[in-house]
Amino acid sequence: MVASKIKVFFAIKKDDFQASASLLEKPGEKAARGPDFATKKRNSVVWNTGWTGQSFNFAVMKKIPLSIAILLCHVFLSGQPLEQQLGTKNQEIEALQDRQTAILTEVEDLKLQMIRRDLKRVGLPGDDYVEHSAMLLSYAEAYEQARWVAHIISPAIAEGTVFRTNDFREDPLIPTGSATEADYFLKYLEPDSTYRYDGFGYDRGHLAPSADFRWSARALSESFYYSNMSPQVAAFNREGWASLEDLLRRYVIQHPGTQLYVVTGAVLEDNLPVIERGIHHVAIPRQFFKVALDLNTGQAIGFVLPNQAIRQSLAQYAMTVDEVEQLTGLDFFSLIDNQEAIESRLDKMNWLPALEEGDVEPIYPPDLPKDHFNTEQARQYMGTNQTITVVGKVVGSRYSRSGNLWLNLDKQYPNQIFSVYIKKDDLVNFDVDPKIAFDQQLISVKGEVDDLSGIPTINVEKSSRIATFVLPSEN
Repeated sequence: MVASKIKVFFAIKKDDFQASASLLEKPGEKAARGPDFATKKRNSVVWNTGWTGQSFNFAVMKKIPLSIAILLCHVFLSGQPLEQQLGTKNQEIEALQDRQTAILTEVEDLKLQMIRRDLKRVGLPGDDYVEHSAMLLSYAEAYEQARWVAHIISPAIAEGTVFRTNDFREDPLIPTGSATEADYFLKYLEPDSTYRYDGFGYDRGHLAPSADFRWSARALSESFYYSNMSPQVAAFNREGWASLEDLLRRYVIQHPGTQLYVVTGAVLEDNLPVIERGIHHVAIPRQFFKVALDLNTGQAIGFVLPNQAIRQSLAQYAMTVDEVEQLTGLDFFSLIDNQEAIESRLDKMNWLPALEEGDVEPIYPPDLPKDHFNTEQARQYMGTNQTITVVGKVVGSRYSRSGNLWLNLDKQYPNQIFSVYIKKDDLVNFDVDPKIAFDQQLISVKGEVDDLSGIPTINVEKSSRIATFVLPSEN
């Protein structure tokens, strides 16, 4: 690159100025006298400045303040190679990204502070608790797990992009020390650098689920503290309990702008079994509870589920918050207005969307006469070759392309839990179209329960095996 001397003239006349630059000297010629040299020319003042840079010519004529003109002159005449200019711009981008990251961290901090503030405003079940970024919990040392964990399901989960981290670890805020990995399993390093695991038979079940915090990396990571874990049967943790957690998240997504106040815990009682092989002998709860409050609608719901595989619908385990309080001895949401009215009322339709769409709860077994079973109990008889009578409401029906009739009881397709199947050739045994006759009717159906792609199904060949049904209490 050939460098040349550039002389710049600024002529200031009233509020205007003229800036021009020209190549005055080639390499080796006498340098200009520098920026301090000034001469008077007519009614103007002329400054001369010298600069060495890449050979070029330009002229600028603008009506702008002198200070900006000098700045532009510095930029335009810098003479930096393009590569160096690009590097400078990349540095500016990195600086902006760093600033954006800092601002986003500040925004996250504010959101987390609001979560903790709001949890305290509705009232916590006790005064003895530790405070994490987005959850507050009371640790029961005798049981080596939380008595309760309070958190909020925020509308932000709809756009959350943080996923499960599995960074299980001890809770540093528990003064006596929380449970730890060795309370749930042992692991041994193998010669090939892999680990061999020796589990104690229980999942590390989240009380406040990690997926509820997917809008905050910090909060989600903290949900893996062992203080937020409780021993759960695998089938319970991965199916029934997970379904309940998903139900409440879907509620928030389906009600934009709503945040749910949730308190979760194990029902801690005397004489619970413990994990004998664990170092702290963590108690194994028989039941778990969860209560949720929607301040926008003034409605709340509670659930108590057994620590086992869940075979019935979640609706069967729903109850008022008052009932959960009676079982646990805890007082939830004690600072809200109309606490008594909210906690003593339960509107399942508000919380269980499937019920709004036409599904119904299976009949409560004690309400049925002897030797009659509801649609959930029918599953127990699949493939046993026993003839039983099943009672349920027809909530969906359809004829297949082959002309066979399907009736779904209590739950509609594709979530059906029990079906009645009538072959096309057997429809001649009915005086009326059973699809029309039984639509939205409570019926009883008698026969052997077959396993049809995992769905309990009775094949009805005669009209005498199916009829409308009236519960004894309704006679």
